Amino acid sequence: VQLQASGGGLVQAGGSLRLSCVASRRTGSNNAVAWFRQAPGKERDFAGSISWRGDSTIYADNVRGRFTISRDNSKNTVYLQMDTLKSEDTAVYYCAVARSSYAGRELASYQYWGQGTLVTVSS
Repeated sequence: VQLQASGGGLVQAGGSLRLSCVASRRTGSNNAVAWFRQAPGKERDFAGSISWRGDSTIYADNVRGRFTISRDNSKNTVYLQMDTLKSEDTAVYYCAVARSSYAGRELASYQYWGQGTLVTVSS
């Protein structure tokens, strides 16, 4: 499975962006999908995840209430709507497909990774 993330760019603090992650095909099982992010010089951190059906989401504390994950399985696409962006949201954002239906926070839970898309928030 290949994942293509897009939608990053430069935005002012308080603004919004929507990221997309398109999979080349279905994985054949009901896999959860997550977004991670990696700021310059820092480790890759969990931002949020969504179940296969899209009826369950998990968010990191520092994005909850500002970020929303959704998915359209008919298009093999997962979205990350980011609102009220802050300078500390600046990072490369990666989408990842889980090894199973488990939508955990750990990097090891994810099998396929996109190439990342850069989000820069100016203050």
